[in-house]
Amino acid sequence: EEVEKVKASKISVSVQKNNLEFTLESKNRDFNNIIKIAKKAACKDVNILILGESGVGKDILARYIHSISPRKNEIFVPVNCCSFSENLLESELFGYENGAFTGALKCGKKGLFEQAEGGVLFLDEVAEIPQSLQVKLLRALENREIMRLGGTKLIPLNVRIIAATNQDLPAMVK
Repeated sequence: EEVEKVKASKISVSVQKNNLEFTLESKNRDFNNIIKIAKKAACKDVNILILGESGVGKDILARYIHSISPRKNEIFVPVNCCSFSENLLESELFGYENGAFTGALKCGKKGLFEQAEGGVLFLDEVAEIPQSLQVKLLRALENREIMRLGGTKLIPLNVRIIAATNQDLPAMVK
């Protein structure tokens, strides 16, 4: 119900950056409630899903959460999931080993999960990830480990995931 109220109202948000931290303020009471929830969630080391229409500032909210979290001094790695083809997204997220596919670097490559080690991986437009890749993503979220393409060993993860989408996920599941 609160989300519907925020969707229906025009929101003006003020962002002030100060080095790694910034404040997020709004004259809209409903959005200020979202900011309060974000502050509470930022203190917990849990993964977060941000839902909202295009253009409402989900990426700003994700960066705000990161900036006030215990991981604020660690890396923030944003990735727009709809910017990549399925195969390229898989190799970008999970990395690959030498010889994993034609054109792969001989030394292999760390994926974005590994690059975000200790910090935050922001998956924007997460609903656009193809179903075949969602299985691998779910395993990474549940087990906190990944395997590079062409790899044989599991790599443990210490990464917080903040994901965002403008899609109605419950409707997509039905």
